[in-house]
Amino acid sequence: MAVSPLNPKSYHHARSISLPSRPHPLIPEFDEVLCRLRASEATTSSSSLSHKLSVLRDLQGCVDNLLLLPFTQQTLAQCRHEQWVDELLDGSLRLLDICGMAKDALLQTREGAHELQSSIRRRQGRENRISSEVEIYLTSRKKVKKAIQKALRNLKGMEKDCRISAMDKDAETLSLISILREAKTATLTVFEALLSSIAGATAGSKRSGWSLISKLMQHKHVACEEAEANISEFEKVDAALYTIPGNKNKSVNSVHVDNVHNEVSKLESSIQDLEEGIEFLSRRLIKTRVSLLNILSH
Repeated sequence: MAVSPLNPKSYHHARSISLPSRPHPLIPEFDEVLCRLRASEATTSSSSLSHKLSVLRDLQGCVDNLLLLPFTQQTLAQCRHEQWVDELLDGSLRLLDICGMAKDALLQTREGAHELQSSIRRRQGRENRISSEVEIYLTSRKKVKKAIQKALRNLKGMEKDCRISAMDKDAETLSLISILREAKTATLTVFEALLSSIAGATAGSKRSGWSLISKLMQHKHVACEEAEANISEFEKVDAALYTIPGNKNKSVNSVHVDNVHNEVSKLESSIQDLEEGIEFLSRRLIKTRVSLLNILSH
């Protein structure tokens, strides 16, 4: 059997007259990146999500480097017909599918926001006529949210797959399986946070437009920056739009229109950052899947 460069024994206390050798540099690097990612889990603003995507890209980079190691390639090749390898390969494809879904959701929202912003500029001074444009945007958002809810249900299924118990393997192989599963779980967690943010609510919650407005006003009254940071730009725009009457015959407060204009501008900027981050991550995920396919095909 090939000597493992992972050396998981260095992480466990055992009776031995010899000192354990150093673990491969990838192990502490992977752990450090994973800790950085977990430290950012509390916030859901677009800026924090962009940071998570960046850190997740670094984590996938560690996985790519891990797949270059002879021990990793030999282990995967020898175990190619086992369940955990099938799970790994299937997971790499499903992660790409979810990544593509997130891209589509961002694109749809960005296009809708751009159209809404253009309408506001064209109708400046005629605020009563933007109600129809607001309705078009909200209708588009409902479609995006419906697709996201389906994707989030699929994510839950993938999380269950990650909990499948490992078979009777040696310590080195178990260490490899653990690292690869940790990377998959971390990726799922970030995608769940991203999709929930795009949907305009935290995962598993449903809020009406007026409850969002109430929440935002409350945060302004208590001047709580930390709580404000947990409301995504997507959610803020949705809340601002609910201040625009759906009835075209009702008067529209110009202050509300200005607020919508400002929030949509922030949203467009945030979407641009998120699209750049997810594009880089997508390339990493593609590289990982190609590496897996190459290893298993030999």
